[in-house]
Amino acid sequence: MHFDVICVGAGALGTFHAYFAAKKGKKVLLLERDFTPYEGTVRNFGQCVASGQEIPLWRERGIKALHTYKAIQAQTDITVRQNGTCYIASDEAEMQLLEEMQRHNDATGYTSRLLGRAEVAGKYPSVKPGYAYGALYYPQEISLEPRTAIGRIIDFVQRDAGVLFKNHTTVVRCEKRGDQTEVLTAAGERYTAGTVFICSGREFKILYPELFRNSGMSVSKLQMMVTEPMPGPSLPGNILTGYSIRRYEAFRTCPSYRALCVVPKDAEVETEYGIHILFKQAVDGSVIIGDSHEYASAANTESLDFGTGTHINGLMLREARKVMDFPHWNIRSVWNGYYATHPEGIYDREAEPGIHVVTGIGGKGMSTGAGYAEENIQRLFA
Repeated sequence: MHFDVICVGAGALGTFHAYFAAKKGKKVLLLERDFTPYEGTVRNFGQCVASGQEIPLWRERGIKALHTYKAIQAQTDITVRQNGTCYIASDEAEMQLLEEMQRHNDATGYTSRLLGRAEVAGKYPSVKPGYAYGALYYPQEISLEPRTAIGRIIDFVQRDAGVLFKNHTTVVRCEKRGDQTEVLTAAGERYTAGTVFICSGREFKILYPELFRNSGMSVSKLQMMVTEPMPGPSLPGNILTGYSIRRYEAFRTCPSYRALCVVPKDAEVETEYGIHILFKQAVDGSVIIGDSHEYASAANTESLDFGTGTHINGLMLREARKVMDFPHWNIRSVWNGYYATHPEGIYDREAEPGIHVVTGIGGKGMSTGAGYAEENIQRLFA
């Protein structure tokens, strides 16, 4: 069967490449090896934070993604909640970064506002008064339920744009046949297309393994946890802390960034395990807490232990307790997430003419993947 476009991998990157190609009038096939995606697109906070992305390019892609999520939500429920994003400063130096970012936002027209101690206490009563020096709030940003959203988005792109979706379909080979590419599945099915996007996340060993081995790509392992539902506190939106201010790329444009971050607050937390403390309350009242970052090269992914480190989780809980005053800290479950990352912000190469390998977007896939896919499709099919 022939298609104009085939997308391999139905995470955020693959699904939105399929969606925007179909909106261009292309006949599109979206293939997924599992029943539904369950890697980086699912094992995350569900925070869509354009505000934290590298300025200007990735922030602009994040803003495009926000528009796309909201446009789809207006037609069908994909779990979007527009409760904003809040970065909470723990001291005067972090607050200075937030004030500098507010001036940048005023100059560029990206809506945000500074919150004083009293405003933080009023909006987020669970935040300990001794932690919050002040905050920067982005009202237009959203969150999703990560375990639910991508499945509903896939359903939507089938109905709205006519994308054909096939799950339980593992692609094992792509071969050029003249000006077409033949895609072969493990079940022996053959499809052809003029353009193929391989959005395979951290899967480096099936398609073009040599390309990945020499790509400069790495894999990041994250640890996260979720509490039992909370009986009382409401924690709307995406809550990020002083560690996030120090880690997120957007703040590196601030004049005082280097002076603040030349020495980490806690070397074991920030440097050894790449921890920055985030919170997001799910619709059932539970709170996701995390996360950490450990890295291995694409050629040596087995060096990342598959276990969940109790010491790392202990460090995250220790820091989280400094920020929040919850009625309990009962942890319902813990898990590891993995994503591919590349020094250029994304790995986008033509493996062969018409075969585009697009992965390595790092931890910003949910925040910016839709924006990048829209931009990429527009560039290729203008």
